[in-house]
Amino acid sequence: MPLNAVKLAADEIESPADIQDVSAPAAPRAVAKLAVVVPTLCEAENIRVVLDRIRQSLEPLGFPYELLVVDDDSRDGIDTIVQEISETDPRVRLLVRKGERGLGGAVLYGWQHTDAEILGVIDADLQHPPELLPQLWKAVEAGNDVVLASRYAPRGGLDNWHPARHLLSRVAIWMTYPLQRPGISVKDPMAGFFMVRRSSLRNVDLHNRGFKILLEILVRADVRSVTEIPFTFGPRRAGASKANLRVGLDYFALLFRLWRSKSANV
Repeated sequence: MPLNAVKLAADEIESPADIQDVSAPAAPRAVAKLAVVVPTLCEAENIRVVLDRIRQSLEPLGFPYELLVVDDDSRDGIDTIVQEISETDPRVRLLVRKGERGLGGAVLYGWQHTDAEILGVIDADLQHPPELLPQLWKAVEAGNDVVLASRYAPRGGLDNWHPARHLLSRVAIWMTYPLQRPGISVKDPMAGFFMVRRSSLRNVDLHNRGFKILLEILVRADVRSVTEIPFTFGPRRAGASKANLRVGLDYFALLFRLWRSKSANV
């Protein structure tokens, strides 16, 4: 397996004894369980609200799920908050990564530590509306391998973005079009709010560095069907954006890896 790569085969899921799980154990194994990872770094101000809204959105659907808060050792009190919630709802778990940072790595870390067949991710800053989760789930139930909440699908949008940021986002997406496969190309391959079937990821090693991982999934995983659910990307509720120069460099590194992989397979 390449350096900084992660395989998500079911037989490689670590047992609770192998991980730092500072709250309650996961729910028992069940058919068609959903695991939603909420990656966090200094998100104590947001976490209670986002977890409450996720549970309120999923509870009426009546299927098994768990919420994995994967924190990059924030030390901002988030562990206390999640522990309090998990005492009354064991479907909520906290996993703390020591000495590591990065959104993509946090998502893959959470996916490694669940037995759910449907894997999801949502940001903790409430720019992704948890109320959209039922629509994503129903699209997975309809047979799609990947379902994403899309800012650029028809009727999607961005709330009060600066024109320069909007332009950079558009350019970053434009650069992905030659990499996307015919038949499963999407308008928002940089989305950070999506669900994917674990079975689509079994034969691919995903890199744990980088800010976004959906693009790599679309290009390299066994994805045969995808759909986009439009939404409006809202303002951050609290805290600060994690975007920085390192994020940009990781993105270009991802594009280089994907181009190299595509060329090798031609």
